[in-house]
Amino acid sequence: MNSKKRLVFYLAFISIIFVFGSGFTVVGHRGDPVKAPEETFQSIDTAFAEGADYVELDLHVSKDNVLVISHDRNLERVTGTPAIVSQHDFSYLSTLYQKNGEPMHSLDQLFEHYKDNPNAKFLIETKKTKKGNPKNMEDLIKTSVEKYHMNDRVMFHSFSASSLEKLAEILPDIPRIFIAGTIKRVNFEVLSYVTGVNLSSNIITPEIIDTMHYMHKSVYVWDEMNEVPSKWNTLINMPIDGVVTNFPATGNEYRNLKNDSKETSFNQNTFYFGLKDLTIYENPYKLIKTKKKVHPLDGYHVSNIIKFHGQKYVQLGENMFAQAEGFNSDANLKQLRPYYGAKAVYRSQQPDNFLYEDPYDNDSIQGEMALDKPMTIQNIQKIGSETWLKLKDGWINAKHVLIQLNPQTVHGNNSEASYYELPKSERMRNIDLQQDFTYLRTNDTKPVSDTQLIKLFDHVPFTKRIESDNYSMNKI
Repeated sequence: MNSKKRLVFYLAFISIIFVFGSGFTVVGHRGDPVKAPEETFQSIDTAFAEGADYVELDLHVSKDNVLVISHDRNLERVTGTPAIVSQHDFSYLSTLYQKNGEPMHSLDQLFEHYKDNPNAKFLIETKKTKKGNPKNMEDLIKTSVEKYHMNDRVMFHSFSASSLEKLAEILPDIPRIFIAGTIKRVNFEVLSYVTGVNLSSNIITPEIIDTMHYMHKSVYVWDEMNEVPSKWNTLINMPIDGVVTNFPATGNEYRNLKNDSKETSFNQNTFYFGLKDLTIYENPYKLIKTKKKVHPLDGYHVSNIIKFHGQKYVQLGENMFAQAEGFNSDANLKQLRPYYGAKAVYRSQQPDNFLYEDPYDNDSIQGEMALDKPMTIQNIQKIGSETWLKLKDGWINAKHVLIQLNPQTVHGNNSEASYYELPKSERMRNIDLQQDFTYLRTNDTKPVSDTQLIKLFDHVPFTKRIESDNYSMNKI
């Protein structure tokens, strides 16, 4: 393979890794417990049909050493019959039925049922007492997993650190995730034999996720059975690796939304240059409004820019997103202030007056700016070395118009004063000299009615000075 082909292959391979590594894993908590009795085949099938990658299941050990799928050690809640799993043989437990008519299942029965479905994968929780009982659970799991060749189709998680430590010894190639409701339980000893953590949604933060990722540990999030689907509006904003949710369909929906977006790190201090307030949303995917607003000339640190369905959004903080239009680096503040509150006018002195729907898209022309009709600049966007101005009917490049400075203060900014505060070498060169300036008067105090003839007024002493400082003089 020549070097060019190797490069193409390498880039294609990297892109595949990005596509498949950009999402997060959706785990149905006990299947879909909202639509079917938990941990039944019906619940499991529902979760997979709704897009779950894994289904989470709990294990107890019967009196005769059978791994029984159940969250509770007492089956009264799910079967109506009070029966402690560890006190009965599985032959009896299998006669107890859940509300949909399914009997209690063993792990072997589960694997047998799904063995020919390679997309059926399971996150298995070991339920242990504080004393670490039953002691033989991990060995029983190993036997069952290897019997049905499920090594590549299971993961383990548990509140029991000792259980995960044992699984690390006997099944070292299978992912092991430590469940914690408080960050105090996560320590370096536990992290030494687990591949990830499963943290309560009540304690998860971006900082914790970043720390775990720095230590090469995956981060899953779980919630209580009273999980509120609206939590997804903020949970989706974090760089999680997976979720264990009672609403797998919702998890899959948000996962797909996030996969359809492109996130770019920005990390700059910015100012918003629009004339109108902006709504702040909880996420850029469903645009759930908050009560917060971005006000004109507000300053924010923008951490990321998210492109979603043709729109760009800036991340202004945790669970704070706004449309990206008009956010400019603070390094450009002084150069952009003279445009703020000013007007733009087209005098036909430039080659085009095209208006664009999107200043980033050269093909988005949607009209032309009318001749000699000043329009208020509604927003400003610095793109590379060029400045773009949003007018009523679209965006126009600032170099294609003349600027009418505003001596009045707008949202705390004075356009004219901002212009003269700049050194001459940094001032914009396209000031509109047909604007009514009071110093352009004849000796009889009559205003100059046609400034296109200004070069004929030899008695104006500063003509050459203005001409040398403002190239637009030659265009009038």
